Amino acid sequence: MPSLEGADQSFGLYLHVPFCATRCGYCDFNTYTAGELGGSSSPRAWAEAIDGELALARRTVGDVEVSTVFVGGGTPSLLGGDGLADLLATAQRHFRFADGAEITTESNPESTSPEFFARLREAGYTRVSLGMQSAAEHVLRLLDRTHTPGRAVAAAKEARVAGFEHVNLDLIYGTPGESDDDLRASLDAVLDAGVDHVSAYALIVEDGTALARRIRRGELPDTDGDVLAHRYEMVDAALQDAGFHWYEVSNWARTEAGRCRHNELYWQGANWWGAGPGAHGHLAGTRVWNLKHPARYADAIARGDQPFGGHEVLTAEDRHIEDLMLRVRMRSGIPADLLRADELHRAEQEVVVGNLRRAGPAYVLTDAGRLLADGVVRRILE
Repeated sequence: MPSLEGADQSFGLYLHVPFCATRCGYCDFNTYTAGELGGSSSPRAWAEAIDGELALARRTVGDVEVSTVFVGGGTPSLLGGDGLADLLATAQRHFRFADGAEITTESNPESTSPEFFARLREAGYTRVSLGMQSAAEHVLRLLDRTHTPGRAVAAAKEARVAGFEHVNLDLIYGTPGESDDDLRASLDAVLDAGVDHVSAYALIVEDGTALARRIRRGELPDTDGDVLAHRYEMVDAALQDAGFHWYEVSNWARTEAGRCRHNELYWQGANWWGAGPGAHGHLAGTRVWNLKHPARYADAIARGDQPFGGHEVLTAEDRHIEDLMLRVRMRSGIPADLLRADELHRAEQEVVVGNLRRAGPAYVLTDAGRLLADGVVRRILE
């Protein structure tokens, strides 16, 4: 793997916590409940392995400055405030952090408290992302979420009282059985929470999940593309009316400072190291991913081996395609100078039909185009 010393791009760390109290029916992330792991792994073994991998990362990439950290999962808040403080301290032992580095952790509202958020602030976290999904009890129940409808809003308010300026709430829309009124209630709750960032995602039914099996058996209706488009428009209208601005198709922030800089690093093709079981990273055009099972991952580290499950060296064409696919989703759009002559012609055709607009030196999705982003970029690249 290449050293990144002297690189101009920002560098981030993604730290994967694979533990969950229960498995949500729609989730296909690399996560494990205690029952699934049995005695094969533990938070302590995982923490020791993370320490070892970060030492490897530092030797590999050199003395680079970390601009963002994102602790994801899984359910990082199951580690508690002290556990997350220790995780951040481990990263800081191995890497030099930039002044003003953005340090985010995901959290499940049910495993947080005022004391939890106070401990995170004391440790140096600057941003919290809370999984709300919905304010409708029957929607949460169908998704196998364990928190009560009001808990996410209460947790967001607790985080703000603890001193977090940047708090995100995640929504999922389009769940079978969700009504327009259910989504309106969820949006009202989000706005009542006073957060400065909202992520809203259409429900994707992933193969192999409990939800996919229920739909296949006919117990639940499948998602409907027209309904999802309508719900997206509802989300966008409510958030824009409340002073939020979209900066990526599924993400809205009140201010520039409220945007998630770590996610922007992904979308802009910068460099990051993914540490933890199944974590993915990107270094100078090479994509790397770790062994998925926590026990196999920890065993590799203990033996002094690299925990990598595989890697892919991106060709120039791969990087071009990926760059356009990511940038089209951002409000900054696709810089015209990234487009080849034939792609530029097809982008102009998307302007004519109303899916793109020219914004200075870039092509940016229109409101209608945001509903068709994947198709727009496919046509530009064809």
